[in-house]
Order: sequence, then C-alpha cells, then structure tokens
Amino acid sequence: MGKFSREELERAFDHYQATALRAGTSGDWRPWADLFTEDATYVEHLFGTFGGREAIYGWIQKTMSTPPNDQMKFFPIEWYMIDEERGWIVAQVWNRMLDPGDGSLHQAYNFTLLKYAGELQWSYEEDIYNPSHFGTMIKSWQQRVDSSNG
Repeated sequence: MGKFSREELERAFDHYQATALRAGTSGDWRPWADLFTEDATYVEHLFGTFGGREAIYGWIQKTMSTPPNDQMKFFPIEWYMIDEERGWIVAQVWNRMLDPGDGSLHQAYNFTLLKYAGELQWSYEEDIYNPSHFGTMIKSWQQRVDSSNG
C-alpha cells in the first residue's frame, strides 16, 4: 500500500485541474505554481527543467502571458491513471485555445506525469509531447483568427 490513499490522490488531482482552469482563464498562474513544493522539479521538454516553485512560477507566468500562449486557456483531461503505490498520476491533457471566432476547436495534447507530495502539493511534473504538433495547431488557430478578423 502506498503512502497516500486513492481518495487523497483523486482529491489532489481534482484540485490541480480546477486550479489550472482558474489560472488559464484568469492569467494568474501563482495559485497553480503554489501547487508545487518549494523544491519541486518541473520537466518541460521544449523549455527545459525548472527547479523549485519560484522557478516554475517565473516560467509559467511568462510563458502563458505571451502570445499566442495567452490564448491557451483550457486544459481538459482525456484520461488519467493513478498509481497508488507510487503516488503518481499520468494523464493525457488537452491544451485548448480560445475559439478563434468561427466555432472551430484547436487543441494539442501532452502526457503529464505528476508525483504527489501530500497536502495537495506535487513534487514533480513532467510534460511529454511533440512540439511540432503544437506548432501545427497554433498555426491553424492563427489562420482562423486572421480570417475571422478579416
């Protein structure tokens, strides 16, 4: 049996998702960064590895405030698995852009590994994805924005 119950892991993951939605829609990523322990590690395959909550915050706030990333507001979960023994969660996360004005949907996915540290905090996150898929999605979204503003 793991250190944390399945119920606690579910509750922490629900809190993580709700906080990501609030951060995405408000543009304030501080509450999301505060979900990580002070010494957490965040591995982001395009942007690098960040050590510590403040480094995670600095990166996410800047990245998600810069166009076109500032239009990526929603992060619905396609599926997830809980490894109760390790206290880990693996999920497929959609990174969804705002409607470009024509009702079309633009999103790309990543796989996220979260390692739970207790008290609704995470000690590790790794996002695994193909950056070219995101590039293609963003390009398509931008073309739709441009044609909607025509």
